[in-house]
Amino acid sequence: MSHKFISLVLPVYKQADHIGDVVKEYEAMLSHISHETILVVNGDGDASLDVCRALGVQYGTVRTTYSEHTGWGRAVKLGLRVAKGDVLCYTNAARTRPSDLKNFIYAALDNPTMVVKAKRCRRRPLKRKLGTLLYNLECRALFALPTRDVNGTPKVFRRDVYTAINLQSDDGLIDLEFNIKCKRLGVPMLEIPIHSRDRHGGRSTTDYRSAIRMYRGAFKMWRIMRRN
Repeated sequence: MSHKFISLVLPVYKQADHIGDVVKEYEAMLSHISHETILVVNGDGDASLDVCRALGVQYGTVRTTYSEHTGWGRAVKLGLRVAKGDVLCYTNAARTRPSDLKNFIYAALDNPTMVVKAKRCRRRPLKRKLGTLLYNLECRALFALPTRDVNGTPKVFRRDVYTAINLQSDDGLIDLEFNIKCKRLGVPMLEIPIHSRDRHGGRSTTDYRSAIRMYRGAFKMWRIMRRN
């Protein structure tokens, strides 16, 4: 096994009810790997910040950072910016099982030239499944992306890939930006299917309005990148 140092970035938004159990399971799974876990609490709304700070006291490998402003992309960028690892990973803590996370990290260590990312194989309800399918078809048509799941996490990659892609998006479009820039740089991707469809807790923030913002955002990104 490689002796690379792993940085795991977990955006946390209104997850006080379950983030403690998630981190406990992740830390047990990562106990034999040199790593740090970075909890990025983005925005107020519940006791997530207090819970995460307490986890930092309980586990020497856990540290917490905070953003006053919400946004998936903003939280991911903040976590990656303070990460110290040779290998970086970010994921949706509400949906990622410890066993899946372990498999992705090991796959990345075994395939150091590749980005390792998830391809989610089950979604519910039907309207969310259809909405995600439409978004991925749009991204494939606009950017010729080979991936079938733009937003799938975990995503695990080398530090030099992170430095080269220079992520800018503050919202959910960060995953699309990630895929586009990796494609432009010729970084190969290994997509691994995951079949879990259950949340650890909390509620999804995806709704019709956020979906429409994603569709429009993808088109806007296409127009901008055409000029660059």
